Amino acid sequence: MNLYDASSPPLCGEVLTTLLEHKNVKINRIVSSDTLEEKIYIQEEDEWLVLLEGEAILDIDNHKKQLNKGDTLFIPAGTPHQVSKTKAGTIWLTVHIF
Repeated sequence: MNLYDASSPPLCGEVLTTLLEHKNVKINRIVSSDTLEEKIYIQEEDEWLVLLEGEAILDIDNHKKQLNKGDTLFIPAGTPHQVSKTKAGTIWLTVHIF
């Protein structure tokens, strides 16, 4: 599988593909459209992410964080966060650590 071989969802939302689940780690590729559902995530696991392509703004614990291609971010378990804006075709790689 090629991480960049993906297309943006046609209208809205995200397409999530699980690439690996092993022991206490889950790795996903997410492809975002420019129209997203307003959803606040509060996860039980830690998450590390890298933006492979595109741009995004995350609201993390009431602070806005601009992400550009190549940026990484660690989100500790229990931290409220929401994707508030993305560019169509934005590609994320997320690593969840349980």
